[in-house]
Amino acid sequence: MIATLRGEIIQIEDNALVVEVGGVGLRVFVPAQVRGHMKTGDAILLYTHLVVREDALTLYGFESQSDRELFNMLLGADGVGPKVALSVLSTLTVDAVQRAVFTDEAELLSRVPGVGKKTAQKIALHLKDRLKPTDALAKVAAMSDTDSEVLAALTALGYSVIEAQTAIQALPKDAPENVEERLRMALQYTGK
Repeated sequence: MIATLRGEIIQIEDNALVVEVGGVGLRVFVPAQVRGHMKTGDAILLYTHLVVREDALTLYGFESQSDRELFNMLLGADGVGPKVALSVLSTLTVDAVQRAVFTDEAELLSRVPGVGKKTAQKIALHLKDRLKPTDALAKVAAMSDTDSEVLAALTALGYSVIEAQTAIQALPKDAPENVEERLRMALQYTGK
C-alpha cells in the first residue's frame, strides 16, 4: 500500500490537503493541526494510511509515524472508523490520548467530536494493552489533580484540549498549587 508521499500542497480543504505528487493531485485527509500550519505551495512529507472500501479509496496522512500508528490502533477499537480516529487526532495530542488511557480518564476522549461516553470507554480499553508507556508519558500522566481541574475548567470555557494542555504545560515549575491561581495563570498564557 501507500506508506508515504512527498509532494507540494496545491489546495487546502476543510479536512484535507490536495498534494501534487508526480503531476497527480492526491486528496489526503489530515488532522486539523497539520492543515493549520500549512499553506499552498509548501513541500510536505506525510506518513499515510490507505482505506479501501467498495466505493472509495481514501488516503489519510500524518506528519509522524507515531501519529499514523495511533490512527491504526484507533481503527481497531469497536465503533471507531477513519473519521472518528482522525477526529481524535485532530482534537488530542498523542500524549493526551496516552494520558487518558493510562490514567483511566476516558472522559477526556469523550470531549472529541463524534465520540460518546461508551465509545470513549471502548477506545481506552482497546488501547490499554496496545500503547506502550514512554518517558514523555510519565510526565504527562503525572499531571496533578489540580491540573486536571484546570484542564476541565479551560475546556468548559471553550478552549480545545490541546490549547488547555499547552497552557498548563507553560505554567512555571514554581506556580502555586491551587486551582484558582493556576487557572488564572493559564488564562493569561492563552491571552484572555
